[in-house]
Amino acid sequence: MRPIRPPFIARRGGGARRTTSPVPAAVALASVLALTATGCNSGDSKADGRPSASASAVGAGSIGDGKIKIPDDIRRKLKEHGIDIDKWKSGAWKNWNKDDWLREADDFINPIIQGLWDPDRMRRAKDPDKGVDNNDLTGDQGVTDPTPAPVTARAVSPTYHANAATAGKVFFDSPEGTMVCSATVVEDPAHPGKSNLVWTAGHCVHAGKKGGWYRNIAFVPSYNDAGRSTAQLQNATKAEAAPYGVWWGDWAQTSKQWIEQGGPTGGQGASYDFAVIHVTPEKGGNGKSLQETVGAALPVNFSAPAVPRVENITATGYPAAPPYDGQRLYQCQDKPGRLSLGASDPTMYRIGCTMTGGSSGGGWVETGPDGKPALVSNTSIGPVTAGWLAGPRLGTVAKGVYDSVSRKFAGR
Repeated sequence: MRPIRPPFIARRGGGARRTTSPVPAAVALASVLALTATGCNSGDSKADGRPSASASAVGAGSIGDGKIKIPDDIRRKLKEHGIDIDKWKSGAWKNWNKDDWLREADDFINPIIQGLWDPDRMRRAKDPDKGVDNNDLTGDQGVTDPTPAPVTARAVSPTYHANAATAGKVFFDSPEGTMVCSATVVEDPAHPGKSNLVWTAGHCVHAGKKGGWYRNIAFVPSYNDAGRSTAQLQNATKAEAAPYGVWWGDWAQTSKQWIEQGGPTGGQGASYDFAVIHVTPEKGGNGKSLQETVGAALPVNFSAPAVPRVENITATGYPAAPPYDGQRLYQCQDKPGRLSLGASDPTMYRIGCTMTGGSSGGGWVETGPDGKPALVSNTSIGPVTAGWLAGPRLGTVAKGVYDSVSRKFAGR
């Protein structure tokens, strides 16, 4: 959530978000590289993500001599973007020099670094305490309903896979450190029953107008499935923290509007603050898709009713800013109101909810006339003091982003 935005920074010792063109911002260079990380100081934004000599490139040849094997065409493409993969795997990904930070729609690069997201590094990803000032929400020229009364977030009963199978966490690295958002497994029309698509907020993959693509983006479905406490997670195994695996983004896409307008705080670009990530298993998997692995995926409704006609919406996420700690899954249910940040931008949904940062990107679900749940939004912004959340109403631009990612992998 971007009050609260982006998400959350890892701190040593623990503790811790213009045009209306429907043309989606395509993201390119879906790398199949897989590097093995060793000696990582988990949770530290300056941790050494250096891979061992046994690093491998999945599908890119054998390891014979102990050196990474990368097809010449992929290596050339990486270098066109200023990326030397040997330096990248040795820690160059931690260089956030503005001149080297890739930001354009077709610049997305996210090589897999095996073992980078260990349980401790995931556990330490927390809230940087960013928030939306009330002044950011004044002067709107559209229709805005009265501020909703806070709805206390309800803890989802473990196991999360049994009670919220499509929910999970997105982890990534930013200039501020190790960050986290929430996300949802969604259906892929090109691969019925076998989706590898994840829905989250745009600010969970791209910094917006003054930044670029985040790095080491990975999705963990049913994170901390058993609902362990922070203390219990201190010595958790990777199987306990990520029982359904770590899934790296090999493709990501957000709206052109978010890239051009989005900011770390406030409401800039919030009406277009959504993204779709195509994922692949960190260790090659067993041939099953993400949807087959978790056993569920939500349809996305791009024609949801106007706000006054929606009875209630359920928002799901892993809030990380106090009083929460980011380790457990929560939900809020409320009848939405309208929030308008500008006359030219689509009206957003707004609900009462006490979830804080970390819940950014989490899915908003409505039960349609057919009695089936569908994703209709995601958490984008909220006030510094918590109490409500707002998310974009998904329409033509969102459908363009979604369809583009689906089509990209339709023949694979």
